[in-house]
Amino acid sequence: MRGSITILMFFTLGLMVGRFTSFEQLLYGIDYSSWALYLLMFLVGISIGADSRALEMLRTMNLKILLIPISTILGTTLGVLLVSVAIKQFSLKELMAVGAGFGYYSLSSIIIKNMHSDALGVVALLTNVIREITTLLLAPHIAVYFGKISPICAGGATSMDTTLPIISVSSGKEYAIPSLVHGIILTIAVPFVVTLILSL
Repeated sequence: MRGSITILMFFTLGLMVGRFTSFEQLLYGIDYSSWALYLLMFLVGISIGADSRALEMLRTMNLKILLIPISTILGTTLGVLLVSVAIKQFSLKELMAVGAGFGYYSLSSIIIKNMHSDALGVVALLTNVIREITTLLLAPHIAVYFGKISPICAGGATSMDTTLPIISVSSGKEYAIPSLVHGIILTIAVPFVVTLILSL
């Protein structure tokens, strides 16, 4: 719980600094977020490499590891179907395209904006950002109540980068590699699935 509160506090602090100061001008021209992500991935790599159980789990899972992204796709589809009952402003196809972003907000929102409309692009952006933030905040609780693989599914495409550290902490280091594989598969799938849905 403390970890989730800390993440939320830093996010809120960032919002306040961005809103009420001119600090963002210092960030122009340098992609600090990418460097922070590189450092994060490096540290996660060290953590996995030092834990023999992580590599051993990958050997024992074999092709079963593919069931995780399949479960995420099916679970997201079911979630969209349930939500579509309450949301009437958008068609089922539009909602399916938003859901098919699987947390990859930067790409899916651009594809949806270009192929459909600005409004649906914004919905996709907010939906997928909320998915990532929810995973960052609730991953420890999700792992306890729904199983150790569930935070990976909750993170969607972000399970290979931004949510990987919290997944590794919540589920265990041995789940970091399945999380990476899951995120890579969904990241590759997003542009194809979103484009296919909007083309129907």
